[in-house]
Amino acid sequence: MVFLHGGGWVVGDLETHDRTCRRFSKECDVEVLAVDYRLAPEHPHPAAINDAVDVLRWARPAAVAGDSAGGYLATMACLRLRDQGDPLPAAQILICPNTDLLLSQPSVTEKGTGYGLDTEMLSWFVAQWVPDPTERRGASPLHQPDLSGLPAALVVTAEHDPLRDEGANYALRLADAGIDVTYRCEPGLLHGFIQGMDLTDPEAAAAHERIFADIRSLITRHNAGAG
Repeated sequence: MVFLHGGGWVVGDLETHDRTCRRFSKECDVEVLAVDYRLAPEHPHPAAINDAVDVLRWARPAAVAGDSAGGYLATMACLRLRDQGDPLPAAQILICPNTDLLLSQPSVTEKGTGYGLDTEMLSWFVAQWVPDPTERRGASPLHQPDLSGLPAALVVTAEHDPLRDEGANYALRLADAGIDVTYRCEPGLLHGFIQGMDLTDPEAAAAHERIFADIRSLITRHNAGAG
């Protein structure tokens, strides 16, 4: 499984997500290759997508996974591979993913203050990643006209996450395109719950176990093989 870390395309690295990757490997019985992709603003869109695509072409993984901005990169890399006729992973695992760079979904406002990931911070991250506002719709997974032919997906969101609705709507669009989708919104949790919150929050720990079980099932069901 190739893993792409979160951090708003600006922060995060192999160290910040090391424990998360090790837990995926142990609990899901997969080898995990974490990607130290280039970061904005020094390397804006589409640099990190290019890096993810290069790794997926080389590794031919059973699955690609990512949290937050890493989930975004997983979606965009799969779209690029599909469009260029390259082999795709069997599964994509998207945890609290960014999918709408327009920040137009209701939860951005509803959950945009007081839950850790604020709307102002989100806007800043997006501006670093895609500086030109006119390019943001075209760079958004949710606004792609055709989502057919993509890998089976696990999409997990959190109740108190400003990205909740864009993750949910992306899962709906995948399902409408005929993709095998498992979707769940974890009640009571915040954005980034996959990052160590299991150590202090029993609900987050339980959510982690559900994710691990879903990943095991998804990879097994789709033959654990790359395209």
